[in-house]
Amino acid sequence: VQLVESGGGLVQAGESLRLSCTASGSAFNFNAVGWYRQAPGKGRELVASISTGGNIYYEPSVEDRFTISRDKGQNSLYLQMSNLKPEDTAMYYCATCGTGYCGRTHASGSWGQGTQVTVSS
Repeated sequence: VQLVESGGGLVQAGESLRLSCTASGSAFNFNAVGWYRQAPGKGRELVASISTGGNIYYEPSVEDRFTISRDKGQNSLYLQMSNLKPEDTAMYYCATCGTGYCGRTHASGSWGQGTQVTVSS
């Protein structure tokens, strides 16, 4: 499965962005999927995910601001980000995680190339 992210950019604190991830094939729909991010000098972390059973996880700092969703008909994954903060600045990656759940720092499937999100104060 090949993944392509889009939707990143430079915004001011308090603004919103919507990230999109489009997969090359329908096999994407049978995977758990997630959005990860990595800021300069920091480790990669899971931001939000959807398990194969449909359970949704959010990293606590984004739980009331970000919404993950998927459209199986479009082989796509989305991350709606609201009330962005400077600490959300990072490269954001879409990933597939096989069956079950996505790991907090690692996904066992495919990765996209990433899309940069920069939030100025």
